[in-house]
Amino acid sequence: MNKFWQYINLIRLSAGASLLIGLGNYVLLKIGEPIGPFLFAFGLLGVCVMGLNLFTGKCGYLIQDKIKIIDLLLILIANLIFGYAIGVIFSLLDETIVANATAKVATWDYSWTFFLKAAACGAIMYLAVELYRRGTVLGILAGVPLFIFCGFQHSIANIITLGVATSFSWTIILAILGNFVGSMVAWLVAGNLCSDDLKSSRRTATSGRTAAARKTSATRRAARGTSENSAN
Repeated sequence: MNKFWQYINLIRLSAGASLLIGLGNYVLLKIGEPIGPFLFAFGLLGVCVMGLNLFTGKCGYLIQDKIKIIDLLLILIANLIFGYAIGVIFSLLDETIVANATAKVATWDYSWTFFLKAAACGAIMYLAVELYRRGTVLGILAGVPLFIFCGFQHSIANIITLGVATSFSWTIILAILGNFVGSMVAWLVAGNLCSDDLKSSRRTATSGRTAAARKTSATRRAARGTSENSAN
């Protein structure tokens, strides 16, 4: 029963992530460039701050955070289902975004170029989240507009766009695979190196604190010894 509620919570957090990305995508479809890409960053920033489950922000940590494959799959499925549903709901609010979404979907093609664009987006998403984990939002504020201006493919944003257009495209599979591959490559190339540096700095800091504590303790013992000798 406890496991059941864990999955319910996982799905709930995934639905919340889909909503935030949906809001960012709504703004992008509504006003476009150059302002839209920067406002879209609100979605990923909200996901990170609130600790929600977004596939593109989680898949790069599959090994590092020891995420269970079944959990990652549930996050993906929930993101896709809720994302598409949110897109359909948004399509009822504004005809402009429907037209823009339909035009965008028409440009997608089932090709290696599309896959590589999705992989590039996945790498950016991993780095943006990793920088956030290290205490800065600059990766999100710069990374999100970067992948949008470059025309890279974000699978969850794409499924929301499909929902707005009330359409479907098999390119969503390429987007998912590309995001996953790009995130894992970024983790292998950058994440591991950064993790080693971070671990080393943490060990150095810990050693420094330990040495300082020992020095303080020794000073206190010496002071007590001096006080006792004076008393005698």
